[in-house]
Amino acid sequence: MFDTLIAGLLRGNVYALGAVGVSLVFGVMNVVNFAQFSFFGLGAMLAWFFVVKLQLSFWVTLPLVLVICAALGLIINISVVRPLAKYLPLAAMLSTYAVSQILDNGSQLAFTAQFRVFPEVLPTSNLHIGNMRVGTSDIVMLAITAVVMVAMSVFLKYGRTGRAIRATAQDQEAALQMGIPVGAVQNLSFVIASALGGLAGIFFSLYIGVVNPTSGLNIGLTAFVAATLGGLGSLVGAVIGGFVLGILEAFGIYAFGDASRLIIVFVILILVLIVRPGGLLGRVPLISTEPLTGTFLGKGRPLRIPRWVWVAAFAVGGIVIPLVADNYILTTGTQVLIYAIIAAGFTVTAGQAGVLALGQAGPIAIGAYTSALLSVYAHIPFWAALPIAGLAAAIVASVLASPIWGVKGHYISIATLGLGIAIVAVIQLIVPNAVYDIPVPQIAGIPLNTPLAYYLIDFAVLMLTLLVMWRLRRSHLGRVISSVGSDETAALSVGVRVRDYKALAFAVSAFFAGIGGSLLAHQYTYIDTTIFTMLMSLLVVTIVILGGISLPYGAVIGSIILIGAMELLRFAPEWRIIVYGLVLILVVRFRPGGILVSNS
Repeated sequence: MFDTLIAGLLRGNVYALGAVGVSLVFGVMNVVNFAQFSFFGLGAMLAWFFVVKLQLSFWVTLPLVLVICAALGLIINISVVRPLAKYLPLAAMLSTYAVSQILDNGSQLAFTAQFRVFPEVLPTSNLHIGNMRVGTSDIVMLAITAVVMVAMSVFLKYGRTGRAIRATAQDQEAALQMGIPVGAVQNLSFVIASALGGLAGIFFSLYIGVVNPTSGLNIGLTAFVAATLGGLGSLVGAVIGGFVLGILEAFGIYAFGDASRLIIVFVILILVLIVRPGGLLGRVPLISTEPLTGTFLGKGRPLRIPRWVWVAAFAVGGIVIPLVADNYILTTGTQVLIYAIIAAGFTVTAGQAGVLALGQAGPIAIGAYTSALLSVYAHIPFWAALPIAGLAAAIVASVLASPIWGVKGHYISIATLGLGIAIVAVIQLIVPNAVYDIPVPQIAGIPLNTPLAYYLIDFAVLMLTLLVMWRLRRSHLGRVISSVGSDETAALSVGVRVRDYKALAFAVSAFFAGIGGSLLAHQYTYIDTTIFTMLMSLLVVTIVILGGISLPYGAVIGSIILIGAMELLRFAPEWRIIVYGLVLILVVRFRPGGILVSNS
């Protein structure tokens, strides 16, 4: 038991470093910085490269990595985050999400994706504490963390710039009026946070002994949960949250195994957001409406599209392409159509209800596994498994998400991200192996397993999806959901049960995500949990924002561009993800309403 406590303290040490960076940026800029995750992996990879390839000393490598991460952080803040943070805080958060993908995949291009042994720059098991062996490396990590934390505390309490950071975190407008250079303070905060992320990545790789360009994702997510646990914006809370989470995680792994790690972490996140959204030491969020409302993706009018365009689009998609396209185009078309179905459903949550959920991979996975398991083990035909998969995704996702609808602002996006990751982790725990030989659709015993058949099935489902979306938007129910997204406070004042309608909108989106997951499963004939990643959620969000977050038909345009056009980069998947990230940054910066919505 004592050994588990020591292991938890060592993990918590790394989480605390990362959490301080997350809280610092949030406190000063009111932005959740997902790019911080990537600095964990990038810092570790740079340290490996300098020590192994360039044969530099670890003590030379350490400051060198910090300087590089700090410089990158400054560039990211100036070019991507600051232009959006003041007016569009949720857009800035989405941009850091995109930057994270760009950094991770840029690192893979530079270093390749394989795991490498991190050099033993310090002894790792030369000391004994009880029955546990620890190393000089562990003592050094704890000592450096202690020095950093003390230095940060002294700097923030007594330093002139440190006091400026605290003032900016308390009230940005008041700080500006007092002559504090808020822009410079924000730059410095991003620089410090990025350097701390690189340092935490080095320490974690030193602790576990391996390194990979994307290894920062899990550790970054956990550090983010630690920051939320301690209270976003509170540096002391971030340190406490890091160590508390490290200890809870260690005992959870001891009791339930390593496979339960992500479940433990995100259950803690969701519980904290429900019970005490401000965290242990942070302030309870005072945002009374969603940041989307009236500030981002809600302005501008949809471009008017003549009726003949709809007829032409239907003729091209439903008649011309099936008649003239080859198998390659039809196969690509099925992917376009499936993502269009998922994204069109998502417009109800993001566009009408004003909730930008970031965990759509969870409901997609529920639909895929429900349909696959019913078909393989219960021998239920595809045509029955398809709607059941949608219903299962809607019910399960709604039940699991039901406690979070009282959470405000950024926090609801964070909670849905955690929920999506936790859902996939639970599925992996229940179904640890891949599901093979998933039956293909059939009619009268005739298998529909050609690219043309798949395309026609997906096209028909997409037409039904768009019809349902059109009818929903024109109905009384649709107008009530839209009122929640337009002005939550006004909706509450006239008796609208805001939480219930958010939950209903999420259930509708989850239903169509489950339908899309079922189609993917039966057309791949094979699934495992590695398919349902944060990248899948990012892709759905990007498709919706590109076409117009409140426009179901915009999801079709977004899917054509991001799935169809990106096939040009199919031989370089890392570049494809980088392009996804760049498109998301450019759209939220210059066309926040989407390409089919006029800028207001």
